[in-house]
Amino acid sequence: MSRVGKNPVPIPAGVDCQLSDKEITVKGKLGQLVLSLTKYVKVENADGAVKVSPVDDSKQAQAMWGTTRNNIMNMVVGVSQGFKKRLEINGVGYRAALQGSDLILQLGYSHEIKYPVPKGITITCEKPTLIQVEGADRQKVGQVAAEIRSYRGPEPYKGKGVKYEGEYILRKEGKKK
Repeated sequence: MSRVGKNPVPIPAGVDCQLSDKEITVKGKLGQLVLSLTKYVKVENADGAVKVSPVDDSKQAQAMWGTTRNNIMNMVVGVSQGFKKRLEINGVGYRAALQGSDLILQLGYSHEIKYPVPKGITITCEKPTLIQVEGADRQKVGQVAAEIRSYRGPEPYKGKGVKYEGEYILRKEGKKK
């Protein structure tokens, strides 16, 4: 029995939810998101809420029950409020800037890194050492933030590199004499 799956997803005002046989479409002020449904769950739209239930008692149906419910919840929150991730850059000479639709990163390499901003994602650089990734799709926001972080992840000795805001970097002690 899924504790997450049995809770219905409330649909706030300003969000429209359309249900077909194979997919669910959620529209809001920040865009439109579509989720393909699996054969293991049944989705119903009633009384201003979306209810997800498993088709049978198989292990796969039980697993997809809570997953589908949370994916729908993330879509509803995404089109109404949006998601954002903030990245911090630490290191001498490390910085980021927006140039048109590209994010230019200088991370201590002999060249600068051009990262094309994907459709549906907004990137802002308030300071040269602070990047904010925003969008309606939670998975896409997290993926873009992870890709930017992967260009130069934080190292354990001095903490130089790109890290999430609030992330704790486990530090190591340098070699001793």
